[in-house]
Amino acid sequence: MHIESIKLKNFKSFRDAKMLNIPSYCVIVGANGTGKSTLFDVFGFLKDCLTFNVRQSLQARGGFSEVVSREVSVDALIEIEIKFRMEIASIDRLVTYIVKIGQQDNKPFIEREILRYKRGRYGSPFHFLDFSRGQGYAITNEEDFDKPDEELAREEQSIGKDVLAIKGLGQFERFKAANAFRQLIENWYVSDFHINLARGSKDAVGYDDHLSVTGDNLQLVARNIFENHPDVFEKIVTVMKQRVPGISEVKPVPTQDGRLLLSFQDGSFTDPFIDKYVSDGTIKMFAYLILLYDPDPHPLLSVEEPENQLYPKLLWELAEEFRAYSERGGQVFVSSHSPDFLNAVKLDEVFWLVKKYGYTEILRARDNEQIAAFMAEGDQMGYLWKQGFFEGVDPQ
Repeated sequence: MHIESIKLKNFKSFRDAKMLNIPSYCVIVGANGTGKSTLFDVFGFLKDCLTFNVRQSLQARGGFSEVVSREVSVDALIEIEIKFRMEIASIDRLVTYIVKIGQQDNKPFIEREILRYKRGRYGSPFHFLDFSRGQGYAITNEEDFDKPDEELAREEQSIGKDVLAIKGLGQFERFKAANAFRQLIENWYVSDFHINLARGSKDAVGYDDHLSVTGDNLQLVARNIFENHPDVFEKIVTVMKQRVPGISEVKPVPTQDGRLLLSFQDGSFTDPFIDKYVSDGTIKMFAYLILLYDPDPHPLLSVEEPENQLYPKLLWELAEEFRAYSERGGQVFVSSHSPDFLNAVKLDEVFWLVKKYGYTEILRARDNEQIAAFMAEGDQMGYLWKQGFFEGVDPQ
């Protein structure tokens, strides 16, 4: 699955914004306060809506009044539209998911929720899921493409007015597109990495399927890969040796009190170092490699400012690792302020955000003739960013 476009209306600073033809590896730049974190929070917001409901997802962000754009009408709706490609009945199809959220009497409700795509090569997209304020239907035999529209089986449903229809219906295989989109949302990884949480010994028993968003189970996930996917762990260590000078070995090590820590071997010394005495950059690079070489990878990664704690010369390599992940089938969204990171990024991969009259606009590097011309002549993206060729990026 691949997200092709995102359209936002009345979602915080995004009064009316869109990203089209999104690449598998997408890098976002912009001054502080332009909306990079807000853009990534679209993924987190939908994931929270699925995990809980719309009311709780809004409350976690200060309530409807704090999420809806400033100075809009009292009946304004928050609108999110995501278009993604997936294979249905052996054909690659462009699927559109739309949700519109309003508030009445201080209670949020879902004004409209739609999942649609074209059944054939021609004609308008067909609504396979369509709900409004808790009432609606879903098509249960959507893969019967030989049947006319009127013969498709509709299953009428009643749900809570603040509950996404894909939350319930997406659990069932017979709702193909809804099920696939729910899985995509549930498996989105929105990083909130904290180096202090990733360090130190951990209880040897705990969640070790995937790296947590904060990185606090790094040791457990490393052990899981080390024991159950030794070839993958060997690849991670090999890349680590290439990326971090001096590192010759990394191992998860059990302690006598039943805990787990990481051991890093520097080739210049006989005894290894435990992670307590290893640099922040080394820990963070290892954590990113554990994430990027996950044997069961996430379909979508969102990572904010990965350059923090990393030595500038490592950023080119990290940018290439993110691109390699996207080339293996995942999709990656990264925000960055680092010219060193951006120097490894291609023209088609960069969007930038600017604030105009209090609202965020989304621009694309390849659509700027001057930037495109400089890149064609061999300039690097980070240099152009640092020199101010991205209009509105410089906070001054």
